[in-house]
Amino acid sequence: MKILVLGGTRFFGIYTVENLLAKGHDITIATRGKAPDGYGSRVRRITVERTKEESIKSAFKGLHYDVVIDKIAYCSNDIRYVMDNVDFDKYIYMSSTSVYEPKHINTLESDFNGMSGDFVWCDRKAFPYEQIKRQAEYALWQKYAGRNWIAVRYPFAIGKDDYTKRLLFYVEHTLKSIPMDINNLEAQMGFIRSDEAGKFISFLTDKDVKGAINGSAVGTVSMKEIINYVERKTGAKAIIDREGDPAPYNGEPEYSINTEKAEALGFRFSVLHDWIYELLDYYIELVK
Repeated sequence: MKILVLGGTRFFGIYTVENLLAKGHDITIATRGKAPDGYGSRVRRITVERTKEESIKSAFKGLHYDVVIDKIAYCSNDIRYVMDNVDFDKYIYMSSTSVYEPKHINTLESDFNGMSGDFVWCDRKAFPYEQIKRQAEYALWQKYAGRNWIAVRYPFAIGKDDYTKRLLFYVEHTLKSIPMDINNLEAQMGFIRSDEAGKFISFLTDKDVKGAINGSAVGTVSMKEIINYVERKTGAKAIIDREGDPAPYNGEPEYSINTEKAEALGFRFSVLHDWIYELLDYYIELVK
C-alpha cells in the first residue's frame, strides 16, 4: 500500500514507520524537514507546514494514498486541512485517552461521544490540550462522519526513547532526594510501551475497522508502586512534599483502558508489569 505518515521521525512514530517498511509498504513521510531520520532511501519525503492549509494543499496536490497516518494533528483545523486537501482511502488519527471526561477504571471507546460535544473550528493554542484533542475528534465525528477514519486513543506512551521524560522524573527525583509534589500517589494508571504503540498503528492499516479504538498495555500501576520499587532497588528515599517540584502525572485520575475492540481484531497488547520494572532499571542506571 501507499501510505503517508504525517510526522514519523521521533518516538513511536519511528516504530510505526519501521513496522510499515518491514511489511513492504511504500512509505512517504511528511514533516517540516528539520528533524533527521534514519530511514535513508527506504522512504519518500515531503516537506510541509502541518498547520498551514495552503502548504498541505500544495504539497499533496495530485497525489493519492491508500492510508494516511496522522501523528501530528492536534486541533480541528489540523483535521480539516488533511481531510479537505489530501486524497486517501483511510485516515488514522493519533488521538489520546485525554478525550475521556474523565478516564476511569475500564474506560471504553463509547465513554466519549464525539457527536454530542460543542464543536468549533480552532487552532492548536485555542484551548488546553484535552479540549483541543476533543475538538479534533469532534471534527471527525461531526464533520467527516462519512469518511473512512480511525481515532487511536492511547494513554501515556513510555519507553527508553521517551523524550518527555515524565516517568524518568519520578526515578530521578527519588534517587537524588529532590522533593516532589504528587497529588495522585496511589492512583492506578495505564500506559503503553512506545514500540507497541507504533506496532499497533501499523497493524490497523489493513484492518476493517472504523471510529475510535483504544490501545494500552494490560494492567495498571501507581506512582507509589513506581517509587517503592526505586527505593527498594537503590536504597534511596523519595521526598514527597507539597512545596516540591510538581510531578508530571499530577491530576490523572485512577483509570484503566479497555482494549477489547483491539483484541477482537487480533492484536494482543503486552502486560505492563512484565516490562515496566525493566524500564525503571534502565532509568535508574541512567540517573546514577
